Amino acid sequence: MSIVIQKLSEEEKKTKDFENWGIWEKEASEFDWYYDLEEHCQIIEGEVEVIAGDKVFKFGTGDYVIFPKGLSCKWKINKAVRKYYKFIE
Repeated sequence: MSIVIQKLSEEEKKTKDFENWGIWEKEASEFDWYYDLEEHCQIIEGEVEVIAGDKVFKFGTGDYVIFPKGLSCKWKINKAVRKYYKFIE
C-alpha cells in the first residue's frame, strides 16, 4: 500500500475544482492516522513527512497526494500545513 505524490499541471488543477473541496489546517505536530476512505489532497502550504511501515513519504507546498484506503501511518508535520482535501468512497 503506497502513497502517491505528484505535481499537477495547471490544466489538471483546473479540472479538480479545489474550491469545492474541504480545507484542513494543522500546526507542526505528530500523530497516528488511519484512512478508512481514499483521500486526495492538494497541499496549499506546509511540509509533511508520513511514515507508513518502513517507508517515509515527504511532501509539501504544491504537491498532490493520494492516500489509499486502509492505510495506517504516522504524520509528522514539520511546517504548519494547509490543504484542500476530498475523500473518495
